[in-house]
Amino acid sequence: MSEEAKLREQICLLAKSLFDRGLTGGSTGNISARTADGGLLVSPTGTSFGRLDPGRLSRFDANGNLIDGDPPTKEMPLHSAFYDTRSSAGAVVHLHSCHSVAWSLMPDVDEDNFLPPLTPYAIMKLGKVKLLPYFRPGDPAMGDAVRGLAGKRTAVMLANHGPVVAGKDVEAACNAIEELEDTARLAILMRGYDARQLSEENIQELITHFDVEWES
Repeated sequence: MSEEAKLREQICLLAKSLFDRGLTGGSTGNISARTADGGLLVSPTGTSFGRLDPGRLSRFDANGNLIDGDPPTKEMPLHSAFYDTRSSAGAVVHLHSCHSVAWSLMPDVDEDNFLPPLTPYAIMKLGKVKLLPYFRPGDPAMGDAVRGLAGKRTAVMLANHGPVVAGKDVEAACNAIEELEDTARLAILMRGYDARQLSEENIQELITHFDVEWES
């Protein structure tokens, strides 16, 4: 099996895992990954994470031209913005995960640092998550908003919509976006309690020890 064929299978396997565990439903969410030749494999528009076909993924060449497969997700500007501004991005995942969306609706959430420091893992895998305002699904302005971050964030939360995470590869991106959703769920569970959060000293130790990107 070729490396691209393996990547196609991995994208579909991980997407189905996310779908089967309720992290995105129906035909929501989209996923993409870099190919060895600098192109992209992207989930097609209107498809379900639970039923992606490896042979029908949208295939782009290194110049951004669609060369094979079905038409891509309407959120391509969002994916392109991450790849264009983060040279380390090997994959991008966008979900409509329930708890992260719910947390984005809270009026007192920190827009610059969306997730409270409840566990070390979200800090290690995500750095600071930027809460972006609401955009119409498919609006190219979402990509412009990501570009405006100049590659300084690995993850954003689209208010009233869902998280978007870039990773070094498709497995890393999926693991990180799951951590985002888990942390949002913890934040909701702890809302109204005087929860013990990580201290600033704890956070700085994690940033230093794990070489975390942490835009101040």
